[in-house]
Amino acid sequence: MTSPDSHVLVIGECVADIVRTDGAPDTVHPGGSPANVAYGLARLGRPATLLTQLGDDANGRLIRAHLESAGVVVRAAEVERTPSAVVRLDGQGRARYTFDIGWTLPPTELRAAPAAIHLGSIAAVTDPGAAAVLDLVERWRGRAPVSYDPNVRPALMGERAQAVRRVERCVALSDVVKASDEDLAWLYPGESAEAVAHRWLALGPAVVAVTLGADGAFALTAEGVRARAEAVRVPVADTVGAGDSFTAAFLSARAAGAGLPDCLTQAVTAAALTVSRPGSNPPSAAELTAALAQAG
Repeated sequence: MTSPDSHVLVIGECVADIVRTDGAPDTVHPGGSPANVAYGLARLGRPATLLTQLGDDANGRLIRAHLESAGVVVRAAEVERTPSAVVRLDGQGRARYTFDIGWTLPPTELRAAPAAIHLGSIAAVTDPGAAAVLDLVERWRGRAPVSYDPNVRPALMGERAQAVRRVERCVALSDVVKASDEDLAWLYPGESAEAVAHRWLALGPAVVAVTLGADGAFALTAEGVRARAEAVRVPVADTVGAGDSFTAAFLSARAAGAGLPDCLTQAVTAAALTVSRPGSNPPSAAELTAALAQAG
């Protein structure tokens, strides 16, 4: 019998974010929501393995070096070129994406149950690779807690009703789900974020957390517990990776046994530190601890 793996297994895409602003040269940042979560977990001291795909090109080498610099173990199937996205920032630093990405992850075996599994974004709903992702999660569900962030990209989601079915399948496989209010507004037009959170809890998760941008975040549990955290006010460089930093910090705090309010407080603080500097640059454990102490 094999021993459990101490790493969180994060499954999903890496993306080279080509940040484009008027009057400035393009800059390339390592990105991709699942990759950002793996990096954020490692920065917070949680061992993480990323199951992904990368090209043997400059962008692929940049992303691999970035992840490994934080201690992430990268298990990457090779593809012809590393996925990319042109990121355009508006005057408030909010990001809009144009993608050049495919997801073709082959079936994968694990030798032992990971400490936890996190899946999300493009990789969880984009065929043909999504089939391998969901098969892996279904085989290990019950032996490792599962978390999910849909991180909706409308340009890649296809027809809305089909996207909702795919997302709800992932929600039903998960113990913890995090989404943004923008995700929910696209998936369920006209429904409140809290109503959708209750809808998702009925599918099986223990916790649903929803980020609300400048209005902070809230979380609900299947037992009826509700918690809320206000956003931490900081000068915004850009919003790239803020939701992923929130997810990493929320999962890290939960793994450490923190209560729901503390999980939210740590998560919104990590997100604030990320938006205060360019690109997806989540805090280290020391930076997060210092920021929490400063906030009292």
